[in-house]
Amino acid sequence: MTYYIVLFKDRTKKKIIKKFSSSKKAEDFYSNMLKENQNVIFEKRFDSGKPVQYDLGLLTDEKSTSNQIYVQDDIGRNIKVKFEDSSFTAIKINYYKVEEQLFDIENDKKITILDFISLLKNNDTLKVISPLNNKVVYQNDDNFKLFSLKSEEECLRFIDSLSTHIYSQGRKDCMFVTDTSTPQKKYLINLLSEKGFDKKMLYRKYTTYPRYEA
Repeated sequence: MTYYIVLFKDRTKKKIIKKFSSSKKAEDFYSNMLKENQNVIFEKRFDSGKPVQYDLGLLTDEKSTSNQIYVQDDIGRNIKVKFEDSSFTAIKINYYKVEEQLFDIENDKKITILDFISLLKNNDTLKVISPLNNKVVYQNDDNFKLFSLKSEEECLRFIDSLSTHIYSQGRKDCMFVTDTSTPQKKYLINLLSEKGFDKKMLYRKYTTYPRYEA
């Protein structure tokens, strides 16, 4: 018998993370993943503009009299999990937070919120974090960096998640701006364009599809 740790996306199997021949090792690995998952600060909630949910499953290839597996959605409804391979049987399925990423414009790469937090490790100077359309503006004295997310809403959610985490540590060396008014945007665009940032890029509001409204 083989045991599988499987990631589901919107109730459909996305990928097999690991296989085990021992049920105890599989259970321990599964439990540790769920425990570590509690530390995710900024989870992925949208994909291609549509809401997305992930679940983590502990499965086996042992035959079952019923292959109908259900998980609960955010309002308590039982939703059937789809299987491409009918030989799988679920032992456990739990909600799982997949970490969202943001795009480091200067270095042309994706980073995590933990990478971003590393920018804030110097407690001696004040860091200012501001939203600009779908961008996060990082300012430390006269040093500016830009990071983009999928939408304006995601940008604000990132700043909210980041500020909650930083303040929970009792730190007072960061200031989080939530002003998204037109005068504030114009101020930042003028300031950043003078620093050499592309104005067309600064005005952009999405790096993916606009949010889907059901």
